[in-house]
Amino acid sequence: MDSCSKSLLDSTSPFDCLIFDLDDTLYSSKIGIAEALKKNIDDFLVEKFGFPESKASTLRAELFKTYGSSLAGLRALGYDIDADDYHSFVHGRLPYDLIKPDSQLRNLLRSITQRKIIFTNSDRNHAVKALDRLGLKDCFEQIICFETMNPNLSRSTRPDEFPVLLKPSMDAMKIALDVADVDPRRTLFLDDNVHNVAAGKALGLRTVLVGKSVKTKEADYVLETVHSLAQVIPEVWVSGMDGDDQRISRTKSEIDSILAITAGGA
Repeated sequence: MDSCSKSLLDSTSPFDCLIFDLDDTLYSSKIGIAEALKKNIDDFLVEKFGFPESKASTLRAELFKTYGSSLAGLRALGYDIDADDYHSFVHGRLPYDLIKPDSQLRNLLRSITQRKIIFTNSDRNHAVKALDRLGLKDCFEQIICFETMNPNLSRSTRPDEFPVLLKPSMDAMKIALDVADVDPRRTLFLDDNVHNVAAGKALGLRTVLVGKSVKTKEADYVLETVHSLAQVIPEVWVSGMDGDDQRISRTKSEIDSILAITAGGA
């Protein structure tokens, strides 16, 4: 446990750490990045491997459904794809200018004193670029990403030697929790993918399904957007009395103050 975690032991909040997914969680899938990514993957399948253009979208969808990503699926099927080349192609061409700074979310994150970590299936370059565009890069102490879950991939001698690990694979989730060095029972995990949330729940995490209005059995909470975190889970900001085990929630005025800050922008 690091010093940041230890400093929070006196807090009566039920959470020592918040782990956030990135894409479609910290920013909306509706801005165009998700659609651009799908097109880039389709183009990759056509240009790099000669798949028919008419079949690319269907193949991409099937690979995602079966293996979790096109990269994972193609490697499992024996295609020798370098992960860096793949990410450079599918992420390097993304229209990052569509991602705008989010001062409201920045204020919300900065009001949370617990550890905050990014956990994404994307490569580190993409994560850094997206967080930089959002104005949130300095809000997180750690980025757990594709490279974290797949440290041996570059040393493989054949495509199927090291299967690509991604959420919601239990192996990938366990690696992330080990790297983050957290107690799952005191960790809040926010993700837009119901399968990822279910995997987190199975490992003991407190789970939040983002971008939905109906809660699933695997989600402890549901947020239509991450911006409503303070309204839905105010216990993140619970504070305690010095030397006292008594649990006390922030007063209504304190919660209202947080909401006013996040609603008011920069």
